[in-house]
Amino acid sequence: MNSTPTGRRETIDGLDSIAFDRTFRAGIEDVWAAVTESDRLARWIGAWTGDPASGAVDFRMLFEGDEHQAEVLTIRECRPPHRLVLVSHVPGQDHSWHMTLTLVEHDGTTRLTFSQSVGDDPAMAGGVGPGWDYYLDRLVAAETGGDPAEVDFGDYHPVHEKHYLEMFT
Repeated sequence: MNSTPTGRRETIDGLDSIAFDRTFRAGIEDVWAAVTESDRLARWIGAWTGDPASGAVDFRMLFEGDEHQAEVLTIRECRPPHRLVLVSHVPGQDHSWHMTLTLVEHDGTTRLTFSQSVGDDPAMAGGVGPGWDYYLDRLVAAETGGDPAEVDFGDYHPVHEKHYLEMFT
């Protein structure tokens, strides 16, 4: 499969970010569940443990090898099923990632807009952009009856790294 980079540079909540859109022929509640329920997330990206009511959960990526360390997702804003703002921090690392998910439904079709900040280092865009195109395409596969395992990271990175780096230069 040949992939096409879909992210765009935007300022989200005052942060330099890459934003992506995906559209689903599904109600907003179903798409919200696909991006917030641990068992649904586990089909395409990872799983969380803990109690979201505490304001944070532990999240582990499931498709990046065993060495991927759990990260803490702090819930900054949660307005089901329309908006979720998270800050991801890996213990022992200096940087954090700000992520925003916004869902809008119209006539049974839901648009998910996902964004992630690039932090203080614009060079991070070279990994962030292709990575989220990859994972969001896995989400689409999982939610449309496809096999997320058929989405090949090699079709995204390093193929689209230059495209995303050029957004921030």
